[in-house]
Amino acid sequence: MASQPKAPFWLAVWAVILGLVTLAAWRAGMLDQFGLGRPAGGGGNAAARQAAPGGGGPVGGGDGPAGGEGLAGAGGGPAGGTTGAEGVLFEAGDSAVPTTVKEYSFKPAEKLPPVKGTSAYKPLQDDTVRFALNVWAGWSPIILANNGFKAGKVWQAPGGKPFKIELVLIDNPVTMRDAYAAGEVHIGWATLDMIPLFLEGLVDRTGAPKDSRVMPRVFQQVDFSNGGDGIVVREGIKTVRDLAGKKLALAQNSPSQFFALNMLVAGGLQPGDVDMVYTEDAFQAAAAFNAQKDLAGCVSWAPDIYNLEKSKGNRMLVTTQTANRLIADVWFARADFAKDHPDKIEAIVRGIFDSMEALKTESSRAKAAELMAAGYNIPATDTLAMLGDAHSTNWAENYQFFINRNNPANFERIWKQSYYLYRRIGAISNPPVPFDQVMDFSVIQKLGAEPKYAETKDEYAKPLPPKTLSQIRAENEEILTNTVVIHFFPNSWDLRKRIVRRIDGREVEEPYDSTVDLVLDEVGTLAKQFGNARIVIEGHTDGSMKGSVPAAMVKELSRERAAAVKESLVSKFEFDENRFAVDGVGWDRPADLEHPDDHAKNRRVEIKVYSAEKE
Repeated sequence: MASQPKAPFWLAVWAVILGLVTLAAWRAGMLDQFGLGRPAGGGGNAAARQAAPGGGGPVGGGDGPAGGEGLAGAGGGPAGGTTGAEGVLFEAGDSAVPTTVKEYSFKPAEKLPPVKGTSAYKPLQDDTVRFALNVWAGWSPIILANNGFKAGKVWQAPGGKPFKIELVLIDNPVTMRDAYAAGEVHIGWATLDMIPLFLEGLVDRTGAPKDSRVMPRVFQQVDFSNGGDGIVVREGIKTVRDLAGKKLALAQNSPSQFFALNMLVAGGLQPGDVDMVYTEDAFQAAAAFNAQKDLAGCVSWAPDIYNLEKSKGNRMLVTTQTANRLIADVWFARADFAKDHPDKIEAIVRGIFDSMEALKTESSRAKAAELMAAGYNIPATDTLAMLGDAHSTNWAENYQFFINRNNPANFERIWKQSYYLYRRIGAISNPPVPFDQVMDFSVIQKLGAEPKYAETKDEYAKPLPPKTLSQIRAENEEILTNTVVIHFFPNSWDLRKRIVRRIDGREVEEPYDSTVDLVLDEVGTLAKQFGNARIVIEGHTDGSMKGSVPAAMVKELSRERAAAVKESLVSKFEFDENRFAVDGVGWDRPADLEHPDDHAKNRRVEIKVYSAEKE
């Protein structure tokens, strides 16, 4: 008879079985909760604005320690790969989402570091202006106008003086800010919401400039983000309000944070209602979301947001294709340089506008993509695809942005909103710098005298076909609900109802609700920022007359009130009325189900925002 197997044989058999079970569990994602799941997927280069260094607060998420290293990939190697049987792991990775980076780490919350120092700007060598920019689609007009990054093309100032422009790639905004403050570059890049963060290091405790030479002067908006930024969430998150109490990964002191803060406030949440977990940049936020299931969402950039959206269990909550008038890219010059070289400033504004017009042709877009590819060191196919992430803003749109004070998404309102939000979270402590000390619309105003520019039209307004209320709710996804309070006179839908009150023995006529215009401005700003969205206005009443009057009559009253809000918004802000629908809910949906008789809460209007991206 053959001898019985010995102990080493059985050890080998059990080792093989254990290995097969472990591999099967890994493929099924059962090890994710232990930080041993599939590595974060790979990804190519992408257009993006870099986030300012210093992210997050006490780390609210993840299995890793606060401020520590990112999770390692399966098998103990760096995230995104292993030592040993690499072939097996990467062949099994089809279900992993390809994010631009694989490794990530969380960071504690912090303000921008102090400015290293300031000085006068460096003299122009060979009459060359140094213009800083970052990897972003919105800079395609200046890249095309300059025929690339090098100082080769000769520009002509309005007076005929020649000069050149060198485009200097500085992705990190703090590095760019410091180069700008030191005078190493004459022109800087930013999204408008970032400039108040920069100014925190350039002003003193009273809000006065530490060095007036360095204060920025914004002369031109180059684009609105148009789908390049977005929030991806787990499929259980249906609206912004569902993020309450959950973890959201993003880059601090960046357009991502401004985007997130705006969405939270618009959706009825406070910044503290969401546990913000900060990463070094938006790409790492995407990688963290992909790797850690305890993160409810992330704020990131294309292409990562769209790759994540395709993964089972994820959905896109909102992008800047819907909230398309929120993140505005601008360029600014040093105050001393702007004073010395107004002719060059004007020539640059003109050149960018003319290049925007040229980019409407396929040949110019192809050429711009090649020039961007050379300067950004990424494939031309990627830079060509990037062009759709930003909407270039022509002269007419700049006029609306800088000069039209009735525009609810103009420079002033975005500026004030930035200060409001960043001061609420403690990122800014100095007094706000008035917007008109930074905004300079002199060139925009001057060009308005020329038909070439004055005859341009706002090309960003996308008309929407009319839809019924039921169609909007059936075909579109709700993003958020914003509750506003307008006090209507009993049984009236007149927004500006006036009444007579007796004050100090005299009869005085005054508005029943004096805050109506402020509330309408708030709603108008929301509707303008979500320029590619359907807006449903719901009227609600209290239940104080339940049992005394027919419910149908109360619903009709609440609908008339919603219609009055719609008509006022369309009239005041010249909105496309097809974007709006109204509904009268009456007393059917109390604001607080536990306290349905809280009549003050129930007399309200709710603004619901639905994505229209897929229409």
